[in-house]
Amino acid sequence: MTSLLCSKVIQPASLIVVFETLLSSAATTVDEEKGNPSWQPQADFYVICILSSLPWGGSELAEQVPDEIERVLVGIQAYLSIRKNSSTSGLNVFHNGEFESSLAEKDFVEDLLDRIQSLASNGWKLDSVPRPHLSFEAQLVAGKFHELRPIKCMEQPSPPSDHSRAYSGKQKHDALTRYPQRIRRLNIFPANKMEDVQPIDRFVVEEYLLDVLFFLNGCRKECASYMANLPVPFRYEYLMAETLFSQILLLPQPPFKTLYYTLVVMDLCKALPGAFPAVVAGAVRALFEKISDIDMESRTRLILWFSHHLSNFQFIWPWEEWAYVLDLPKWAPKRVFVQEVLQREVRLSYWDKIKQSIENASALEELLPAKAGQNFMYSLEEGKEKTEEQKLSAELSKKVKEKQTARDMMVWIDEMIHPVHGFEVTLSVVVQTLLDIGSKSFTHLVTVLERYGQVFAKLCPDSDKQVMLLSQVSTYWKDNVQMTAVAIDRMMGYRLVSNQAIVRWVFSPENVDQFHVSDQQWEILGNALNKTYNRISDLRKEITNITKNVLVAEKASANARVELEAAESKLSLVEGEPVLGDNPAKMKRLKSTVEKTGEAELSLRESLEAKEALLNRALSETEVLLLLLFQSFLGVLKERLPDSTKVRSVQDLKSIGAEDDNSSAMEVDTENGNPKKSCEIGEREQWCLSTLGYLTAFTRQYANEIWPHMEKLESEVFSGEDVHPLFLQAISSALQYPLQ
Repeated sequence: MTSLLCSKVIQPASLIVVFETLLSSAATTVDEEKGNPSWQPQADFYVICILSSLPWGGSELAEQVPDEIERVLVGIQAYLSIRKNSSTSGLNVFHNGEFESSLAEKDFVEDLLDRIQSLASNGWKLDSVPRPHLSFEAQLVAGKFHELRPIKCMEQPSPPSDHSRAYSGKQKHDALTRYPQRIRRLNIFPANKMEDVQPIDRFVVEEYLLDVLFFLNGCRKECASYMANLPVPFRYEYLMAETLFSQILLLPQPPFKTLYYTLVVMDLCKALPGAFPAVVAGAVRALFEKISDIDMESRTRLILWFSHHLSNFQFIWPWEEWAYVLDLPKWAPKRVFVQEVLQREVRLSYWDKIKQSIENASALEELLPAKAGQNFMYSLEEGKEKTEEQKLSAELSKKVKEKQTARDMMVWIDEMIHPVHGFEVTLSVVVQTLLDIGSKSFTHLVTVLERYGQVFAKLCPDSDKQVMLLSQVSTYWKDNVQMTAVAIDRMMGYRLVSNQAIVRWVFSPENVDQFHVSDQQWEILGNALNKTYNRISDLRKEITNITKNVLVAEKASANARVELEAAESKLSLVEGEPVLGDNPAKMKRLKSTVEKTGEAELSLRESLEAKEALLNRALSETEVLLLLLFQSFLGVLKERLPDSTKVRSVQDLKSIGAEDDNSSAMEVDTENGNPKKSCEIGEREQWCLSTLGYLTAFTRQYANEIWPHMEKLESEVFSGEDVHPLFLQAISSALQYPLQ
């Protein structure tokens, strides 16, 4: 609309009315008495709409309606004086150890107003906005102005009447979800890399890049082409890289999947071969140096992006620059990052290829997963006598090759193995043997689970036994993280193991000690939660569609009944005599239609009831799952977090770790006998930081499902006297909700 003003299509007064309407709605929203301050993100969005349009027409407005635009800017300043500083520390990619940022820092709206005021004081002159209308001013002046109709702003929900904290927090979450901040700037590069770019020009170029990414998301090559050729008179490769990484790492979630940004970065590297690849490499190095301060969810996305990016460029990277991570302890964030990237690369290629790609830093082979993927306990060795378990395993394999049914196999297990050898040996033999048969490929695994899944279900009907089943799966695939995750995911898909069993297994002692040195357990936990909530989402979509079909069926049934009643009340002549009702053939057809539409409506209603029952059951199970998840986090953190009287913030935790560094981090590497290089903090503190980071990440990621159960979670998990403040801070920062 502001650009149309410049082209003499819209009257300046009409645009000012739009601005003032938005500003009035924003001011009302944040008013404690008249509005609903929980919906401040909506008010901020309206103000950002006004401010972000001014670079494109501020000079025309200042020339044609100077008093009015000044009144708008004063109104925005007044709005900022009554709104609360938008502290969203839980959405920061980088953190310096504190979950709460200082309120003295400027948020996005305050920063944008400063940039616009600076632009106004500079006479609204900027280099990044083209002004094509100036060449046609003589013709445009003769054109016809158009008046804008009054606009009506969307009304926010009413504030809770009972002043419920949880309900207010839920409203704030809904507002942030509906009106997310478009960008959270990452200052990856030194200031001198962009010293020629003025603050307002940086904002405009960011808007260009975000618009191109948004509108051309369906055609990535065209998207990259436009991004590489923006109409600005200065170089912006560093700014473009920062903007792209800000989207890849954006919290709580980026507008598009990481894959989209991977493809755009790849196409930009090909479109600008002399400039952009080096800038991307510089960004990766800078992020690597800050990896210990990066949010856990953002770190996982960076690992996924980087491994995929390298797979598109023959896995070429100067790994010798990072070879020093081998001198760091196994829990050091930099070492874990390199390890996870290499393991992801193996998934995207094959082991020998990745080993070849690190030949300039061959010592890093230590961080690659073991080449042999299976760990079959009952493999036969020549010259050795078969054990009883090996004989049973061989017999089971023979039955599979003979294509015996799952029922026959269960009878054999119940009669021949379980009574003699007990449950643990039975479970081990069955799981190890069937997984070995399905180990050749994903297809083999799926076939085994489909054909013999009921064997697992019969053996492990309850949560305790399912945890033992998961331990056996992990033991068999101990050297193949991907297959462990896939096997467990498939088992949950076939309902052979429950999500609660997976949570219990992840937080079992055998896994807890690995929380800070591997992402495997977190990946499996994330897959289980995703599958759980995807089921709920699918049920809600199905209920919505069936509800629409019910309404259509109701209308069709009602119309059929009306038509039948009209026909029944109609007088017609039969053999010269007046008879009530239409001709028999038509009546028969109408009655048949009424029956069919009634049956269709009844069938849809029954289907709707069944789906609603499934949804209610899933939601009740979700509450149990969330309670178990947070209680599990609380339990393991309580055992390892330092006393709350000594540690009340993450910075305190890091300080303790730094003091203990000499005793815990400077240990001797038992594998090669060399002293390891000092790490910033000790192992226990790094374990706490990693676990707290993932607690924040999961809470933020599943906030939509957590909020309906917040009151129960507060009463049963978050409110105990022995709950550590760091546990509460991790959840508070994720939900943007203060826990008492």
